[in-house]
Amino acid sequence: MNLRAYGRFVVVFRQFLPLILAYLRDRRRYFLFGGRREVTGEMRRERARVLLDSLLTLGPTFIKLGQLLSTRPDVLPPEYVAEFSKLQDEVPPAEWAEAEPVIEEELGPVNEVFSAFDTDAISGASLGQVYRAELEGEPVAVKVRRPEIESLIEADLQVIKWSLPVLMRFIGEARSFSLETLAEEFDKTIHEEIDYDREARMLQEIRENFAGDGTIRIPNVIDSHSTVRVLTMEYVPGTKITAIDELDRMGIDRTGLAERLERVYLQMIVDDGVFHADPHPGNLAVEPDGTLVFYDFGMSGRVDDYVQDKIVAFYIGIANQDIDAILDALVEMGTLSPTADRETMGNVMELAIQDISGEEVDQYRVQEVVGQVEDTIYEFPLRLPANLALVLRVATVVEGVCVTLDRNFDFISVATDYLVEEGYREEGIKQFLESRGEEFTDLAEATVRTPPKLERALDGLNRGSLSVHADLDDTDDLFESLANRLVFGLLLTAGVLSVAILYAFATPFATAAAVVFSVAMALLLYRSFRSRRRLQATPEFTRQSLRQRREQEAESMSEADATTGTEAMGDAEDDTGGVTPIEVEREGED
Repeated sequence: MNLRAYGRFVVVFRQFLPLILAYLRDRRRYFLFGGRREVTGEMRRERARVLLDSLLTLGPTFIKLGQLLSTRPDVLPPEYVAEFSKLQDEVPPAEWAEAEPVIEEELGPVNEVFSAFDTDAISGASLGQVYRAELEGEPVAVKVRRPEIESLIEADLQVIKWSLPVLMRFIGEARSFSLETLAEEFDKTIHEEIDYDREARMLQEIRENFAGDGTIRIPNVIDSHSTVRVLTMEYVPGTKITAIDELDRMGIDRTGLAERLERVYLQMIVDDGVFHADPHPGNLAVEPDGTLVFYDFGMSGRVDDYVQDKIVAFYIGIANQDIDAILDALVEMGTLSPTADRETMGNVMELAIQDISGEEVDQYRVQEVVGQVEDTIYEFPLRLPANLALVLRVATVVEGVCVTLDRNFDFISVATDYLVEEGYREEGIKQFLESRGEEFTDLAEATVRTPPKLERALDGLNRGSLSVHADLDDTDDLFESLANRLVFGLLLTAGVLSVAILYAFATPFATAAAVVFSVAMALLLYRSFRSRRRLQATPEFTRQSLRQRREQEAESMSEADATTGTEAMGDAEDDTGGVTPIEVEREGED
């Protein structure tokens, strides 16, 4: 048992205690009795800021957890997602005296292994730090795992596992599913990210997939000087991809660069099945000739053939604006519950496609859909299986970077062109025609089989032997609520009659007891009518709100560029999060 975990549990609990108490106050105004407290958007934003400070205080593991949560709108309300997207994995590097033993344990004395070594880190992050060195006269970048990080991660993961069952008691079924997958994904991801041997293998595999593409550059790994805790790569400087002014001075076509970036990730996910999963601006750079440079493959993933096919089907559905195909793909990927209201979800998808395509959205139409669905990203029925969480992260962050490069960038159009060029759309049409042909065949067979069955049913009806069995799915507990009201009403009636009879024929004490009983039943009956929970939300699907958010993020990125300079190698592990295409606001949170 990791004894450090017990101490960390106390520290974590102390940090989160104010928010836990606030959440309990929301559910019960005075903890033990009283109604729910209405939670406003401003209250949630303030709590998100407090929680963000707590994550920063708790250190590396929780910083990484916050970054992961910033891409999970199915787990957190939009105010928290927006706040966590500001979380950057940029912390002061450990002292050289602490980092040097790690290199010596893995490779040997630094002065003997490298011809030169700059002991001032060019990048510091929660899990590792990067140094610049020389190897046989060639510049290299040396990534070193942060000292003593392994025991801290194990302790914090144990704390998270202990806390999970408690959290599950306060959330709904859909969010429980998402929270479980998040915990599994986080455990796997953070262990993979500190395994530099795995990072080297993933980097080399992706590098080989783009070996013939001169517009893409991925640093080569120096195997002789790389281990599970130290990773040595060629040093490739470049201009940060969001340094807009510098890119313009270099004469870079930013629209073309954004298109190339999206196509690279489409190839990784749809064709190759292995992808760089952390495409934030600190990990993307541009060389003077326009070559796109990728850094930091610690967060990378694989996509199996089945998921690849469904992602293609999803994009083809968007390209064709085929809502049924989109919903079918989401259901088959496990992202959308099969029991979801397809009409409502279809309306949401129509607005989302309209918004992403840059079309004007009818405000009346928005209000109409708001009346049908309430913050569907955060609430049931959307959820994220673990194997799709990294894909979502890539999609949202890449879209954000592309829009930063070109505010009018059409993400869907580029994806459609790619699918057409690669032949996926034609294959999708072929499969559609084949499936329609199968449906026509089944319909013809059913036409032949149905009349005899119908005749037998009518004969049974004439003989009085026809019976119908029905199963009612009371997912909202309506029958239980009606039964409770009926019982409380009968007991209240009996109580009132008892009060009248006892008042006339019995002692005052017995009458008082009957009065107390009647009042209790009246309160329970009243509460049964007042306890219905109703969510209210105002999803902001309009392009105007999306542009405003992107302009704000572009301004913040420009300010960051002004202070960090134009060389991107030092930002190899700087996390900024992505832009979520749909902003939603949730009122009346439980």
